[in-house]
Amino acid sequence: MKPLAALLSFLRSNAIGRVALAVPVGAAAGLCVTAMTLIAELAHVAIYGIAFDEKLSAQAHVSISSALAALCGAGLLLGLFDLWRQRVGARAIVDPVEANALYGGRLSLRDGLLLAGMTLLSNGAGASVGLEAGYAQIGSALASRVGALLRLRRQDLRMLVGCGAAGAISAAFGAPLTGAFYAFELIIGAYTLATAAPVLAAAVAGRLTVHVLGGAPYSIEAPLVPAFGVLPYLALAGLGLVSAVLGVAAMRAAALVERAFHARALPGWARPVVGGALVAGLAALTPQTLGAGHGALALDLPRTLSAATLVKLIGLKLSAALISLASGFRGGLFFASLFVGALLGKLYALGVAAVAPGVGLDPTASALAGMATLGAAIVGGPLTMAFLVLESSGDVGLAGPVLAGCVASHLTVKAIFGYSFSTWRLHLRGEDISGAHDVGWVRALRVGELMDRQTPVLPAGETLAAFRLDFPPGGPAFVALIDDEGRYAGLVSTAQAHAEGEADETLARFGRIVSMTLLPDQNIQQALEAFAEAESEVLAVVDPQGRVVGTLREAYAARRYAAALELASAGVLGGA
Repeated sequence: MKPLAALLSFLRSNAIGRVALAVPVGAAAGLCVTAMTLIAELAHVAIYGIAFDEKLSAQAHVSISSALAALCGAGLLLGLFDLWRQRVGARAIVDPVEANALYGGRLSLRDGLLLAGMTLLSNGAGASVGLEAGYAQIGSALASRVGALLRLRRQDLRMLVGCGAAGAISAAFGAPLTGAFYAFELIIGAYTLATAAPVLAAAVAGRLTVHVLGGAPYSIEAPLVPAFGVLPYLALAGLGLVSAVLGVAAMRAAALVERAFHARALPGWARPVVGGALVAGLAALTPQTLGAGHGALALDLPRTLSAATLVKLIGLKLSAALISLASGFRGGLFFASLFVGALLGKLYALGVAAVAPGVGLDPTASALAGMATLGAAIVGGPLTMAFLVLESSGDVGLAGPVLAGCVASHLTVKAIFGYSFSTWRLHLRGEDISGAHDVGWVRALRVGELMDRQTPVLPAGETLAAFRLDFPPGGPAFVALIDDEGRYAGLVSTAQAHAEGEADETLARFGRIVSMTLLPDQNIQQALEAFAEAESEVLAVVDPQGRVVGTLREAYAARRYAAALELASAGVLGGA
């Protein structure tokens, strides 16, 4: 047992050990990506009768009866499964962003397998969703299970969850830098030297794994584009602004479509069935609405398409994706945003050519920039999307303009909306987080755990004489007052009560901070904000009925906050 214990200690506490741990995690994520992709493609072959080496969304036409049967059948299975989970009281499945933000990287492997299975069922039937959400979920869940078995510290577990996601996304696109920065920007929430080596190692391991097994399923092949001048550079920055507007509109529309499904007099289990029927109807107009859109992207990227066709495809693909997700199909918008972004870039190039032909904006460059900028708007992660284009095209000269567009898109979305698609959906569920930054430790410090439960309580009608007799100088600094119904009525300073007033006066006159109180389930950040607003060094803690349960001092709360912040910062920076 001693050699095993030494090995575990090495993996947990040594930088080289963390890299050694990240490599098999990334490789396992790559294996999962290959297996999931194979299952989904076999489902497309069986349902739609296409060749194995063809993509569903690249077909000229598909059997609408097959699409209708597959999508409605899969929707029914998903609806019934969700109904069963509600009846047994199963909690909502936590995704990697939520896990790292709120739960210190703790993810359920069972839930990860469930989500991966539901994503496979959705994409395999042809719903307009990508597999990348399932890839990241299962990769992160495997990493979290390994970290839990090794009893990793909170920050190390969050880092390992990022490694799982990095390996999965790197494997999916054949792009290690994309996978790594996906983890940094979206899963871990920060780039630090402490996390760089393990995350990059996991991303490379995922990429090499799928390379050995046959290649990345979502790899994007893009031609080289001409060298850039100043005007095309500025034009692509403008494309970032256009992408931001479309991205925000799509995310707003997602909430409206979901609300529309819930407003109908439909049982919950029937919503995916109706959604499947609607997507099948859109597939009758073009099969490019089906699946993630990888085949459609490869088909449309080199083609010259009219503005009317581009507008039609953008509208149909976004509608299919939003209907799929809002009705209950599982999956992601990662690849859908890339596909729609490429179409938007082509449309933007046509617009620039019509308005200012002297700019000389290359349509392919604009399409690649559109992929990245709309991805940055919807998915988040400007560096992630810039690296995806760089690794796909191999064109270093394109990286600068694309990064400028991604930054413009990301900042615009942050300014006018404040969320990526994943955090927006969490916001709709009631979680107020803007990313994977670790705020769980803040929420874990609750007022109820920090408060002084021994706070003395007196009726507000008690006299000063009685108070001075019961609480001489040197006793409790504050006493809580209650009214005739037992509810909080203010705090009395012992020093003030001994220095001021006549003996026959009641304590009610000396009660202060009556309108500002704390609740036991508030977190420490909310408590510190309340102290600042009340301009008081102490506040009473009351239950929902207004009864006093304790007091909390600002100085003590601030010390606990600073200590927890120092510990969290040490973990992020690689300290002990």
